Amino acid sequence: MNIEELAGKIIAGDRRALSRAITLVESRRADHRDQAVTLIETLRGTGRQAVRVGLSGTPGVGKSTFIEAFGRMLTGQGLRVAVLAVDPSSTRSGGSILGDKTRMTLLSRDPNAFIRPSPSQSHLGGIARRSREAVALCEAAGFDVVLVETVGVGQSETVVSEISDLFVLLLAPAGGDELQGVKRGIMEMADMILVNKADGDLKPAATRTCSDYAGALRLLRKRPQDPEGFPKAMMVSAVEASGLTDAWVEMQALVDWRREAGHFDGARAAQARYWFAEDVKHGLLAQLETDPARARMAALAEEVAQGRKTPTLAAEEMLRGFHD
Repeated sequence: MNIEELAGKIIAGDRRALSRAITLVESRRADHRDQAVTLIETLRGTGRQAVRVGLSGTPGVGKSTFIEAFGRMLTGQGLRVAVLAVDPSSTRSGGSILGDKTRMTLLSRDPNAFIRPSPSQSHLGGIARRSREAVALCEAAGFDVVLVETVGVGQSETVVSEISDLFVLLLAPAGGDELQGVKRGIMEMADMILVNKADGDLKPAATRTCSDYAGALRLLRKRPQDPEGFPKAMMVSAVEASGLTDAWVEMQALVDWRREAGHFDGARAAQARYWFAEDVKHGLLAQLETDPARARMAALAEEVAQGRKTPTLAAEEMLRGFHD
């Protein structure tokens, strides 16, 4: 694969080249990883930036429906939108359905939109192992907005905040009692809470849910990266396409304020440090997959299984030998 040629096509906005590049960075083959690193370094000098929006929410909240309606609203304003949808991988077979495109039929046909489903490959935190690099590729391809849809597992989906400029939490009306709104974890990471399905018979319930969460957000400790009024809760309806423009206006206002206050660049620098540490950790874990280390692990695991050593002692011996 000619990396220079591939990089040139990505910069020119070639969607097929972008798809090939994302496949390359997601590959676990050693030679592909070397090519992927070269490609990312080649594209690093483009200087292009997109607004990165992370979207999380429980299954059934309507993430795909919301993304299609929201994405079409953005493309209608002349913006180019990339959607990176992460599907859960089976812990047994390792496979994923990757059916997000089939649920966004209108957006997938939009020439100003790009949708790429990716398997989570059992990576925790709601996103795929190489989602950060896929976002960087979409930025290099000239997209204005990158939407990252997480797996949808709930309270633990906070890693997406490490690759996004805005973290949006989608909720359904009457999804639980009002005390759900004061739970920590994912609530503390959200920049905006959007109560979806605020239409029809569910609109009164959506109004109550939005009010409950707005009150809960006021109880959280104020963050330095938030202007007055943020984080905030709003109501939207993906089916009726209502509230989407207002939500985007608020998102832009928050991004603009963070840019002017210096929080935007500071957050991206902190994210770069975070992913550097993550890559080092994964590199060290990969060292344990080498033949000598694998044999030593198997021998110690057998001693643990037979009760001759505790897991703690065996782990210390393994790490001591690995360090030596």
